[in-house]
Amino acid sequence: MLLAIPATLPLRAATGTPVTIGNADNRIVLEAGAAAPRVLRLTRGGADAWIATGEAHLIDSAIVAGRTIPLHWRFDPAGSRVGERDASLVYVTHAPDLRLRWTWQARSAHGPLEHTIVIENRSGNEVEIPLQDSLDFNWKIDARQPLQQSWIDKGAGEAPPVGTHLAPVPDGYAWRGTSSTFAHPRQGQPREIIPYFLVRATDAGTGAWYTGVEFSGRIAMTVQRHGGELSGTVGLDPQPGPFRTRIEAGATFATPTVFLGASDGDLDDTGNTLRRWVRAVLNDPATLRDPHYPLVTNNSWGSAMAIDEKQATQMIADASALGFEMFHLDAGWFRAVGDWRPDPKKFPHGLAWLAADAHRHGMKFGLWADWAQAGTSTAKGALDVADPRVRGWLITDPPPGWKPAEFKGITIDLGVPAAQAWAAHETNRIVSEYHVDMLEHDGYVVAQGCDREDHPHMPSDPAKTHHYRDDDFPWVTGSNDTDVSLHATRAYYAIQSRLRRRHPGLLLEICNDGGRMVDFGSAAHGDYFSIVDAYDPVSNRKAFHDASHVLPPAMLEAYVMAVPAPRIENFRYMLRSGMLGWFTAMIDTSTWTREQHAAAAREIAFYKSTLRPLIRDADLFHVGSRPDGHGWDGMEYFDSRRGTGVLYAFHGDDAKPGSHAFRLKGLRATDRYTLHFRDGTSPDRTAGGDELMRTGVTVSLPLANSSELVVIERIR
Repeated sequence: MLLAIPATLPLRAATGTPVTIGNADNRIVLEAGAAAPRVLRLTRGGADAWIATGEAHLIDSAIVAGRTIPLHWRFDPAGSRVGERDASLVYVTHAPDLRLRWTWQARSAHGPLEHTIVIENRSGNEVEIPLQDSLDFNWKIDARQPLQQSWIDKGAGEAPPVGTHLAPVPDGYAWRGTSSTFAHPRQGQPREIIPYFLVRATDAGTGAWYTGVEFSGRIAMTVQRHGGELSGTVGLDPQPGPFRTRIEAGATFATPTVFLGASDGDLDDTGNTLRRWVRAVLNDPATLRDPHYPLVTNNSWGSAMAIDEKQATQMIADASALGFEMFHLDAGWFRAVGDWRPDPKKFPHGLAWLAADAHRHGMKFGLWADWAQAGTSTAKGALDVADPRVRGWLITDPPPGWKPAEFKGITIDLGVPAAQAWAAHETNRIVSEYHVDMLEHDGYVVAQGCDREDHPHMPSDPAKTHHYRDDDFPWVTGSNDTDVSLHATRAYYAIQSRLRRRHPGLLLEICNDGGRMVDFGSAAHGDYFSIVDAYDPVSNRKAFHDASHVLPPAMLEAYVMAVPAPRIENFRYMLRSGMLGWFTAMIDTSTWTREQHAAAAREIAFYKSTLRPLIRDADLFHVGSRPDGHGWDGMEYFDSRRGTGVLYAFHGDDAKPGSHAFRLKGLRATDRYTLHFRDGTSPDRTAGGDELMRTGVTVSLPLANSSELVVIERIR
């Protein structure tokens, strides 16, 4: 539940006097220095957890009319404000006339605090500024204290080999993680991260602290340890750089908002706090109010580009009978890349007709679109690369003889106001004309590189500009990549927000070739993510295991593909591997056998009645190892308020019969619980919370690629 921020009061403290803001979980002590502010300490539960040293680093120069001017910041107490849950410390410089607001706020009663820096250009001239980090930190630590760092890789094209990292932080440690709008893994190189990390002590006492970024553009995070200091930066990526951006006269620049919190260091306890905070602060309240969220969805991509009206209507009828709640028409419906109108040969009645068919069957209608891609269609309304207007929006000119791929073209730079306006109009048209209940965007939608000199971003240094083709897209990298990304991301957010305002109840899926844009900024501008672009059971569970450490499970969509299922136990294993969060079956269900239909209907009904309420609201615990497809893995949901939960248990392709004990979490040691084995692999029984958390629940699954769901109920 969001808390109203109280009216702030004029800052009463003089320069150098500490002020404290926060919520029930976190308190931060700040101080206004004469030339720069500082964080003094971050506390949790009333105890000093992390002590900071040094002032915040504010930009020390700006460029006006080609001339570099040093900046001399001075604290402005009259312009500063402090309340119980927010603070804004203001610094000014008069040559040029700039105003900097260093803000902190607690938007929820629990969870982390948020921090942003806003620079206002009050001069009459355009000003160029260098990189201003969102956050720089320098914690004072015991040089002998063992520390660990945790971070999470994005799913991207395939589940990463590690995914969830927990690394020692010895003296001399140096780490750098990056995130962007389209994770583009290179063989042998570090994967992009969900922009978040946690540092914790390995013994009792200090606990942990964590930070993340609410932005989808090019982000970098660093951590270094030297002796008694742990330092680093969080914010826009300075590489390849050097970064510069323009602030027009009267305009403002804002750093990406970061969040910061302290915790006890347990990854699941921290994750549960963070997931609740994401739901309370970032997610769309209208979406969370829908009791059917997350929806059980049937997607057409199992037939790839071959989908047509006949098959789509067949899928709708069969999926509706099974209890699916949305039919999602994936790629293959449009006339051409950039021409987002239905192919009249494949869909002679149009998409509004197909949406009506879904609605008649009691289902919502979802639609795929790669709406920021231009192609070669010359039809009216299409994004044609030969059109001079469209050509001016592209991130680069098409190479000689260029043709789009099946569903990928050349990205337009949404940072160009005219391109943003076109995209806003086109997405609104798609939703309105085709009666869409959910709009998915795919592909390389938000530019993160551009060679144009007449766009709002800074131009790239020609000597540092590189063109290449990969993943069916033409790519550009250059010295201005981060500024390109900054402008395009903010424009993308405006497009998504406008869609929500104009179409209340519209759902927005963020795909980007599967899991390439999974971050906290997207969580505030979309309703769910595709978390990986591989669809087998093990890939789905790997990607869920990773992303669910920091993001709400209801947002994490697994696309379930058809895999060999010689026995019904294997079929249930396939389905349940996608039912940990948002469940989408990428299968024409009319091809299932009668036995499979019956099993699927039963699993879908159980998902809606029992699993979905837990996925929406319960705490989540990683009670098994990260899936490897061979041994055992498992996840547990438990809602302490209702005293209910479920254990998902999976057995991989190791054919040896066996059993595994899953030690549960989140229970009350003194309470007793009933355990119901849904498939009857073991007799139902009762046990005490202490026993279940200490010795665990033993699950026996003699078959390879099988599963069990164990329902947990507190005895009243």
